[in-house]
Amino acid sequence: MFFRPALRIVKDDTKIRFMRGRFMGLIVSAVLSSLSVVLFFYPGLNLGLDFSGGIVMEARTEGAADFAKIRTALEAQGIREPGVQRFGDNSQVLIKLGAQPSEQATQQQVSKVRAALEQAQPGTKLLRTDAVGASVSAELFHNGMLALGISLLMILVYIWFRFEWQFAVGAVVTLLLDVTKAVGFLVVTRFEFDLVMIGAILTIIGYSTNDKVVVYDRMRENLRKYKTMPLRDLIDLSINETLNRTLGTSATVFLASLPLALFGGATLSGFAWVMLFGIFVGTSSSIFIAAPILLFLGENRLRRDSAAPTTAPAKPAR
Repeated sequence: MFFRPALRIVKDDTKIRFMRGRFMGLIVSAVLSSLSVVLFFYPGLNLGLDFSGGIVMEARTEGAADFAKIRTALEAQGIREPGVQRFGDNSQVLIKLGAQPSEQATQQQVSKVRAALEQAQPGTKLLRTDAVGASVSAELFHNGMLALGISLLMILVYIWFRFEWQFAVGAVVTLLLDVTKAVGFLVVTRFEFDLVMIGAILTIIGYSTNDKVVVYDRMRENLRKYKTMPLRDLIDLSINETLNRTLGTSATVFLASLPLALFGGATLSGFAWVMLFGIFVGTSSSIFIAAPILLFLGENRLRRDSAAPTTAPAKPAR
């Protein structure tokens, strides 16, 4: 009990008037999501191997890699516009080639890359080779988008079943705004959009939904507990009552993901950075997006007398 107050991020009796900033929160969110949609079409996502198709090869040279020499050797083998970049330390090379029409053509390209690497820097070892055809990548992209759509639909059904429809609409609209912002973040950072990023976005949706359900649950309890309190005040009260839990959970997940973002390497860092961004967006949207939408939709339905002032207690007779 002695250490409990030190674990509180905010005071238990916090009375922040969050709904005073509801218009600003919705406007900022709408602007950011609109910009994200524009960025989705131009310049677009940096599609990874899973969705664009092609060949990815990882090699390790003896000593520091000479990227210019490797690129020249690849072009001498007839490989057009090879993608050559550093991967990890200065001796690791990542080579990306376009999708090939057949498995035989893929094997020929791999053989050419082996020959070019041996010519450019003898002793280079090929560590990994991944190849995805154009038809397979199109199917993976379709399935990934289908998974996102089904997840949002199931969340709509779940929250609608557990709460009133105003809660469900507010949650799904907010999640759509969260997802568009995550897409915009991927476009700006140029992280590769692949199946791993689909997993990151689904994780963000799950985390954000969990946070909103906790706040919604307290709102529902308070709707039954405070029969005459205006809905705006009731929402503020519910957010303040769950604020310690919301911030504590967000801080825990954030601190757990931060080392992966900083030291996870090329494989995990992109996933972790998207998660960090999603934690921030999901936490803020529960307060400044989902709650205002619920207020607008439910002010005359969830609490018909929400606009009426709270009745002041009668003065005791002298």
